[in-house]
Amino acid sequence: MAQKTIDSLTLYKRLMKYVMPHWKVFLVSVFSIAVVAMTEPALPALMKPMLDTGFVAKDPSFIRLIPFLIVLLFLVRGGANFIGAYAINWVGNRLVMDLRVDMFGKLIRLPTAYFDDHVSGNLISKLTYDVTQVTHAATNVVLISVKDTLTIAGLLAWLFYLNWMLTLLSLVMAPLIAIVISVISKRLRQTSRDTQRAMGEITQVLEEGIECNPVVKLYGGQEYEKRRFLESANRVRRFNLKQSTAAAANVPIVQLIAAISLAVIVYLATLQSKADKTTVGGFVSFITAMLMLTAPLKRITGVNEYLQKGLAAAESIFDLIDEEAEPDEGEISLQRAEGGVVFDDVCFSYGEEARPAIDHFSLSISIGETIALVGSSGSGKSTLANLIPRFYHPGSGRILLDGLDIRDLTLESLRDNIAFVSQNVVLFNDTVSANIAYGKMGRASPQEIEAAARAAHALDFIMEMPQGMETLIGENGVKLSGGQRQRLGIARALLRDAPVLILDEATSALDSESEKHVQAALETLMKGRTTIVIAHRLSTIERADRIVVMQKGRIMEIGNHGELLKKGGIYANLYRIQYESPKGRSDENV
Repeated sequence: MAQKTIDSLTLYKRLMKYVMPHWKVFLVSVFSIAVVAMTEPALPALMKPMLDTGFVAKDPSFIRLIPFLIVLLFLVRGGANFIGAYAINWVGNRLVMDLRVDMFGKLIRLPTAYFDDHVSGNLISKLTYDVTQVTHAATNVVLISVKDTLTIAGLLAWLFYLNWMLTLLSLVMAPLIAIVISVISKRLRQTSRDTQRAMGEITQVLEEGIECNPVVKLYGGQEYEKRRFLESANRVRRFNLKQSTAAAANVPIVQLIAAISLAVIVYLATLQSKADKTTVGGFVSFITAMLMLTAPLKRITGVNEYLQKGLAAAESIFDLIDEEAEPDEGEISLQRAEGGVVFDDVCFSYGEEARPAIDHFSLSISIGETIALVGSSGSGKSTLANLIPRFYHPGSGRILLDGLDIRDLTLESLRDNIAFVSQNVVLFNDTVSANIAYGKMGRASPQEIEAAARAAHALDFIMEMPQGMETLIGENGVKLSGGQRQRLGIARALLRDAPVLILDEATSALDSESEKHVQAALETLMKGRTTIVIAHRLSTIERADRIVVMQKGRIMEIGNHGELLKKGGIYANLYRIQYESPKGRSDENV
């Protein structure tokens, strides 16, 4: 998806809105840096009386005063510089934190379809890399601009005081410098965008290399992944080099223009000195001030690099923040639903696909009824389940919960009435108890959490863990077996106590012992709830009230286990294939 282009002024104004809540600290930093800048011309200003009065006239009282003035000058500059640096770093770090919080807040509220179109590595890169690039643009650029603008203004004022004709001559370089900065700015912005995209790619490859490490090892993918990472790292290197080249060219070109101007002025000032049109102190003071101009000129032209990096990063950041969150236009807040679900002529397609994933699907599920969805891979079973909690929205038709269109319900109240257990249970790198009592259920008492774990046949293995309920289970429950993970997911659903339950292949890929425990836990979970079961193993759904056989998003057969076997249709054929296979029961995608 193409990133929106926003003009620099609009971007900068928006960035500064994040700084404004901390304007008091920011003002302290600006004031402190302004003090440093205003004392900059004091050094060349001291040179004139020090030479004329001290060395030439040899005034003893002034000679004694000079050391104290120099110490005082640098004491003021040092204190102001420290306060300014601390204050601006505080604001900069707070800016990064505020942006990250806003980005993450939007990220977790984006529709599921957004994540289908965006790789996680790019999203992670936005929060970890891009956001740090804006610090200079929103804070340090302002301070450097304030400090060096005031410094340049102060030095120019002193130069005008000393010799206005030569100073006017030095200003000839200003238009040339402006042209150089303008040309290089465009190059810097584009290379910054390219670098950010490349960083997203390298983050994605890195994330996959870590998450898919067992597959990489088993299938000998080390060299392949190494090549992928090398290509991504090389792209980052190339874009960084282009960026550095543009930035490096900026400063010497500006300095060359300034040096030519300085050389001419020094020559003319020397001629004036020979003609006794200026004193030794005045000449040295003028040359010192001219030389001191080069440093702030270098910084103020070099700051453009940070500005363009920051603005390119800001484009990426606000592109995410401006994404539309999940639509939640429902106004009805449903308390506890009874659990009746109706699909009324529902159609749904992923993106612009020609073939619908769900095609004119109609089904009425009674309160407390268990419905099993069966069909080959791609028949629309999981898609149908994802439509109920509004992860996706039907293209046409309606889904009703207790006779209410789910689009009219608030997302919060709709999802409060749904529990979901899938084959790939999502667990967090936290304690066992925190994973069971996740989200809104965090208010549950230890007794309620333990009761849910016991009902899910999970308490025994939990108590055998080193810290029991307070044991950390690792990233996505890596320290647990498949069956243990499933039972924690079931315990979470039990604690939620929702009237509508969706089981998406919750017992597939488990060994017999684990399946026995998980199946017993599921039977406890399903009692008194409207349950939609998606299963590959037909043995797990034989006791369902009705079995719906799907194909290409449509209902092909419907009935209980016995009725469908007698019918001798698609279901009977699938059942026969599973039980007549050499393994007895296979994991065919049905």
